[in-house]
Amino acid sequence: KAGQLNLLNDPFRFRPQSVNPTDSDGNPARVAEDIRAGRLGNLFNGVGAESGREIQRIAVEESRLKIPLLFAADIIHGLFTVFPVPLAEASSWDVDLAYRTARAAAVEGAASAIHQTYAPMVDVGRDQRWGRVVEGAGEDVLLNTLMAVARTRGFQGQRGLADPQALLATPKHIAAYGAAEAGLDYNTVDISEATLKGVYLPPFKAAFEAGALSTMSAFNDINGVPATGNEWLLTDLLRGEWGFEGFVVSDYTSEQELIAHGFAADGRDAARIALLAGVDMSMVSGLYLEHIPDLVASGDVPMAVVDRAVRRVLSVKAALGLFDDPYRGTSVERERREVGTAEHYALAREAGRRSVVMLKNDGGLLPLPKSGRRIALIGPFGPSLDVFGPWTIWGDESKRVSLEQGFREAMVDPSLLTVIEGSGVEAPVDGGIEAAVAAAQAADIVVLAIGESQGMSAEAQSRADIVVPPPQQALAEAVVATGKPVVVLLRNGRALELSGAVRDAEAILVTWFLGSEMGRSVADLVFGDHAPDGRLPVSFPQLSGQQPFYYSRKTTGRPASSRDEGYKAQFREAGHTPLYPFGHGLTYGEVHYGAPSVGGGGVLPWDGALEVSVQVTNTGRRAASEVVQLYIRDRVATM
Repeated sequence: KAGQLNLLNDPFRFRPQSVNPTDSDGNPARVAEDIRAGRLGNLFNGVGAESGREIQRIAVEESRLKIPLLFAADIIHGLFTVFPVPLAEASSWDVDLAYRTARAAAVEGAASAIHQTYAPMVDVGRDQRWGRVVEGAGEDVLLNTLMAVARTRGFQGQRGLADPQALLATPKHIAAYGAAEAGLDYNTVDISEATLKGVYLPPFKAAFEAGALSTMSAFNDINGVPATGNEWLLTDLLRGEWGFEGFVVSDYTSEQELIAHGFAADGRDAARIALLAGVDMSMVSGLYLEHIPDLVASGDVPMAVVDRAVRRVLSVKAALGLFDDPYRGTSVERERREVGTAEHYALAREAGRRSVVMLKNDGGLLPLPKSGRRIALIGPFGPSLDVFGPWTIWGDESKRVSLEQGFREAMVDPSLLTVIEGSGVEAPVDGGIEAAVAAAQAADIVVLAIGESQGMSAEAQSRADIVVPPPQQALAEAVVATGKPVVVLLRNGRALELSGAVRDAEAILVTWFLGSEMGRSVADLVFGDHAPDGRLPVSFPQLSGQQPFYYSRKTTGRPASSRDEGYKAQFREAGHTPLYPFGHGLTYGEVHYGAPSVGGGGVLPWDGALEVSVQVTNTGRRAASEVVQLYIRDRVATM
């Protein structure tokens, strides 16, 4: 029974470089023997149909009970075909797009002997210093909830988990991980129940109602109690109030980390606390396998608690159809047919286009002409193939498209494009600025490709100062000083503080990390084959020190809009307004809004509906796609 609750890294198939090769579970022969002996029921982060079949054969043909293994993986935004990072995709505000990319990722994963994905991440991210903002849908509860549902349904499909193309979705990390103090990863969370239930829990509840049968506990504590040992959260709320019937898996060794939290005395105590709290599956630490037999024998954990956890795991395996077809997803022919298809790459290109946000376009500088102009593409991300973004483990690197490649393909005469790095991401390049200035002076238009590397915006990558790295900022200042018109292409996994030459550039596109087809997606917009229509899912601050910063903050007794210039809720250096607000985004059309019309006398019944309508007109010469946003609040209300 303890073996069914034991989850280890897959040592047989491709392993991500981030996995420590000295992990105790890294010996294939040892792990194979654990499978035969029933000491292991689940593996993760191994991919491949042929090898998956051989591993599963050990379980269903050589073990005593022949219980199939559950294979899981971190498929966050694509498998071999890489789609935009989740924060970028949220900029589309398009739940159908999120469904389709998750569906494509599921098709590739399910054909590669994977049954479960550790996604979607549905943590609300309101502090842009937090590195994992990139994995979610931003600061807004509604947008996060809608994306959580779309991605859950996309991963799991519409025909049930037993469908060969379905992946079990795992909304994570429950709960309030995005509320870590100071945006510092893994940090403590001190939060009211009202904020917890009103902001951080709704996306989880919606994902479970959409059919998700697994979830992952968070690293953080909540008001002093670590989530992985939090019985109120994982049992009283999750099972009792919400009726969740799936299983809870710990995050990577998070049950063992109860010791470092000061919440458990040792490994045995940590296993006891996590299991009693409602964590059904132990990831990597091996503590459940090591201690459950003794915990039951001593009476510290009732057998009924173990049986309950095992039943949850077995029930999900049954729902996936593994007892009927343990070899699902192990056909090499199907894997070749369904992985990395032309259709998936076309979807990646479309998703990339839909994810870009145009912050400004002074004087109609964009789109650029495809001919007749000399363009200097300057910055570390011009020729760079760093396009995937974090949490890309198996992406096909041979098919990555850089900005340089995308631009050259789009231009009538590619020889009019000059590409100069000018700077490294976080360090200057000898002679780089001089070369960049010379290229800018010789060009008609400059495109600056600057921002964060994919390693700067990820787990354990909190940033105290969310700015363009200083060497790149210096590059931008020197290039803009040439007086040439400048388009800034920001590569980033969070909202950034923009300053100086970057802030003042004529045009700015937030391009995030767009995946396999990034270069073509951006070129489609820069050269006008398509118009940008993304909207910010996070607020861009004036200064980093405004964090945490989000649009739906409560008003104070002395709000920033107060007429009293001396005493109101604002910073001396930046007031209390964003540089670019949540929901902002421009297009190439000229969109105008009429006056809104409110039906029903403007009164919203307690249990009824209210219709608000507005006339939206495009007076420009180009077609435009517009995201119409309605913001409401009670002006006078109790809690």
